[in-house]
Parts: sequence; C-alpha cells; structure tokens
Amino acid sequence: MAVVRHHYTSVHGHRVFYREAGPADAPTIVLLHGYPTSSRMFRHLIPALADRYHVIAPDHLGFGQSATPPADAFDYTFDALTDVTEALLTQLGVRRYAIYVQDYGAPVGWRLALRNPDAVTAIVSQNGNAYDEGFVPEFWAPVWAYAQSPDPSTEEAIRGALSEEAIRWQYLHGVAEPELVDPDTWATDHHEISRPGLDRIQLALFHDYASNPPLYPRLHEYFRSSQVPLLAIWGAEDEIFGPDGARAFVKDLPNADIQLVSGGGHFLLESHLDTVVDAMRGFLGQNTSART
Repeated sequence: MAVVRHHYTSVHGHRVFYREAGPADAPTIVLLHGYPTSSRMFRHLIPALADRYHVIAPDHLGFGQSATPPADAFDYTFDALTDVTEALLTQLGVRRYAIYVQDYGAPVGWRLALRNPDAVTAIVSQNGNAYDEGFVPEFWAPVWAYAQSPDPSTEEAIRGALSEEAIRWQYLHGVAEPELVDPDTWATDHHEISRPGLDRIQLALFHDYASNPPLYPRLHEYFRSSQVPLLAIWGAEDEIFGPDGARAFVKDLPNADIQLVSGGGHFLLESHLDTVVDAMRGFLGQNTSART
C-alpha cells in the first residue's frame, strides 16, 4: 500500500494543507476537490494511483485543514483559489501535471490551464462542469439569483445548501447503492463548514460561481487549440452537473473519452471507486508518459 504523507506549508502567508504520495520523479497528478469537502474526498483514490504517479491533493483555502481567513480579510473567489494552487505547485517545483477536477475543483483547474496551457498534460473531469449544458436548472436557479442580487431573500435559499440535510443529499442523490457511501462524509463536511465564519466564506464562493461560465468560450478555445487528452467520467444521475455536461466535451475535444457511470451521483468516488480507478489508470497510462 502506498504511503500518503500529510503536509502543511505557507502560501502567500496562509497555511495550505496537501496530501502527497508516489515517486517524486513519476508523472504528477493534481487532484482538485469540490464543495463542501476537501482533499479527504481522495483518501482512497490517492493510494490507488500512487504506485505509478506522483499525486498531490491540496485543500482549498476555506476548506479542510487549510487556513480559513475571514471573508472580510481574504477575497474568496475562484481566481484567488487558483492563485494559491498555482503558487503551491510552483513552490513544490511541479511544472507539468495532469489534473483531476470535480465540482469547485473544475473552475480552479480551468484557470490553471488557461494561465499555463503547456503545464497541463491531461485532464480527468469527474462531474466538473465546463459547458452551459451541464447545469441542472433546478439546482442552479437560486445560485444565479444570489449572484445577480445578493440580498436576504436570495441568501436564505443559498444558506440552505450549508445544512447537513443538503450535504447528505449531495452525497446520496442518484446513488443506486447508497449504503456504499460512508455517513462520515457528509457529517464531517457539515461539521467543518459550520465552524465560525465559514458561512460567509461559502456564501462568497457561491456568489463568485457566476464568474465561471463567462470563461467558457476561452476554455473551449483552449480545448480546440491544444486537444489536451480528456477523460470525463461522470456520475450519470448527478442532479447538480448533469450528464450533458460530460457529453459536451466532444464538441471541442472529439477524441475525449466520455464515460457515464450508471447508478453514480455527484461524489462518484464514494460509490464507484474501482470504476474510476480503472478508467483513470487506463487513460493516464496512454496519455501522461508522452506529455510529461
């Protein structure tokens, strides 16, 4: 079994936590987590890849074991989260890497690729949206409303997403065998985002999510010009980022590998770890060695 090391470092004056495993001279894979979790979502994936790859999985600021500076002291935007991730990779001497993006990890990963296209060797998107087609309207309507007009009425709907019931739903909806999902996942996530001041942090990021779709035309141009290898492995029953978001990649990346996993939801690693590992090892084995 691979040894996973747990590190803290300082980036731009803030404590950043990251998990690391695998040979330092192997191709690097950067795992970027979503809301409302942390690099903990990769606790099983990391050792499954680390025999062959150098794996790095940071916690975004405001999540997990990384620092949580107050929302009035740090500008919680996806640009800012990308700044921290980019600086961390520079600090670690990582110049070329594949990315695994999920949920919030996607807008961070897309920004990394747009800033330095030559750095990204391959992309695995697990329910990480890059097209308007992926947004499930019923879920996203209150987010867009809050972004357009942040006031007490729109904020109330967003605050509902911070509840334990809503986080439990994120983990279990669409999952054919919900008993496979560890209840500690949503309990731990809810506990962490219930810390003092974390509500304002999460509200700031919900508000900033509207900054992501305007980047999509540039992102699609990057896809077309680079033809970066991409695997979209998607929980087919996700009611946040629907399967049309996975299918859309072929518009700009006709050779993209699209795999819709029946009976899988938003957090596919919790119910279909082996399926994801098998797909990733095959995909990365074909696409990382030649580009690293």
